[in-house]
Amino acid sequence: MKNLATKFENLTIQNDFIFKKVMSRKRICIHLLEELLQIKIADINYLEAEKSLEPEYTSRGIRLDIIVADDRNTHYNLEMQVKNNKNPDTKKHVLPKRTRYYQALLDIDLLQNSQEYDLLPPTYVIFICVFDFFAKGNYVYTFKKRCLEDLELELPDEATTIILNTHGTHGNISKDIKSFYDYVNNHVINSDFTKQIDDEISYLKLDTKVRREFMLLEARLLDERREGKAEGRVEGKAEEKNAIATLMLAKGCYSLQEISELTKLSIEDIEQLEKEMHATE
Repeated sequence: MKNLATKFENLTIQNDFIFKKVMSRKRICIHLLEELLQIKIADINYLEAEKSLEPEYTSRGIRLDIIVADDRNTHYNLEMQVKNNKNPDTKKHVLPKRTRYYQALLDIDLLQNSQEYDLLPPTYVIFICVFDFFAKGNYVYTFKKRCLEDLELELPDEATTIILNTHGTHGNISKDIKSFYDYVNNHVINSDFTKQIDDEISYLKLDTKVRREFMLLEARLLDERREGKAEGRVEGKAEEKNAIATLMLAKGCYSLQEISELTKLSIEDIEQLEKEMHATE
């Protein structure tokens, strides 16, 4: 608990928990969107902070940091990305396909049963990255669908993906967005906007309910990681036992009882392995 308390005191805007709490303040979230997109927003509604979307039990669930809808029914998903993760198996970065998945699940959630497709509202999936994914130095990378045969022809699906690069060096952004980048990167307070954000974080850290919420969340996540590791070890041992039993069956000089005694597998499990071996022959 002491380590969690220290961790809580050291949280910054880069942390998902704090980012969600800060962006749950309308004035801050609206101003960030207005400055980024150069639009005016009268009001926003929070559809559910850190919403978990799981359309099917076989699908990969995700937790979205912030989902809001403005007064024109445009929907925004804001995400803080600190690590440029790779799939350990494919060695490929996951960010591009992650944005695609987020957009797909947002659309599924927004379109109710029996509604027409044209009722899908405009959406913005916005990733605030503390790294330059494309290594081009842009402050902002904005993506829409365009025709390869005619790049001036845009598919009007009203879905936009924006990847922000807080370490960018060029492009057109407002002073407040630049100050927001400086604050995210180095905790530099050089505008009224970042002063509001920093004051909000200071206030959050004094709130005992917020502190308790963070500690409970961290404890739950720690339990989930421990359970996952334990399940992984169990699965690994089971696979190892199956592999040994399969090798013993292949040699043909061990009885089912002997294999069971050595691997601790049941006779039924070993018989099933034997059937699977013959099925592949």
